Amino acid sequence: MASSRSSVPSLTEPPLPADDAGLFELDLRGLRSRWAATAARPPMSAEAMVGADKKAQALGVPGERLMEQAGTAAAAAARALAIETDRWLKGPIVIFAGPGNNGGDGFVAARRLAKAGAQVVVAFVSADGRPSGRDAARNWDRLVREPRVTLIHVPVGRDVAILGQGIEKASIVVDALLGTGVRGDLREPIRSAVELINRARAAMVPVLAIDTPTAVDLSSGQPSDPAVRADLTITFHRPKTGLRTRMGAALAGRVLVAPIGIPPEADRG
Repeated sequence: MASSRSSVPSLTEPPLPADDAGLFELDLRGLRSRWAATAARPPMSAEAMVGADKKAQALGVPGERLMEQAGTAAAAAARALAIETDRWLKGPIVIFAGPGNNGGDGFVAARRLAKAGAQVVVAFVSADGRPSGRDAARNWDRLVREPRVTLIHVPVGRDVAILGQGIEKASIVVDALLGTGVRGDLREPIRSAVELINRARAAMVPVLAIDTPTAVDLSSGQPSDPAVRADLTITFHRPKTGLRTRMGAALAGRVLVAPIGIPPEADRG
């Protein structure tokens, strides 16, 4: 196992996560320092982030590449959180993944964590048998070839109870269910998965949220009911306005902001 280390804070642009050879040697402090320039950017809303993502792809940055960067950053954060809490390789990392791009980020994180030596359980929480997006579906398919990854389909709420047996033995739990806020009550099976994530945290299992804790709006910080309460949230490209509100910050825990290769011109207009 590589040793954890920190680095001197810098506002120079770092290499992108998937191209950063030293990323998985860093602890949480080191990751925060590595991505300091990204965290120093002006905050943006969820709608602005969706627009920047679409413009980046229109400018020639493939969506699959953006997902690879985000998932790699999430994997590095998950490893660092597990090491900080003395839980790395002491149980499986359980990733709850939804059917959209947030789930796709979780699939990439699962692959990267498995290659780093972790045992990973990916719970695909969706009534559908496959992810809805092309990039997420490709990364789901890639997990079939990973011997350290166990794939579980959770199509209905009652299946969550079975999955929840022994959840306290997880190294950490990763929330990759929904990347933006929702209006109204959560639907099954997402609702039961959120409740299970919160039960895991109550059992002292650290929780990492990708993009935002599920059901916490990235623009306003307002939660639906229930909402994930995370120990650490990793968001991308720029800080998010919702995670800086009183309620959003309380549910997000500590926040990392990782670059994923969205060009500056995608933020304009």
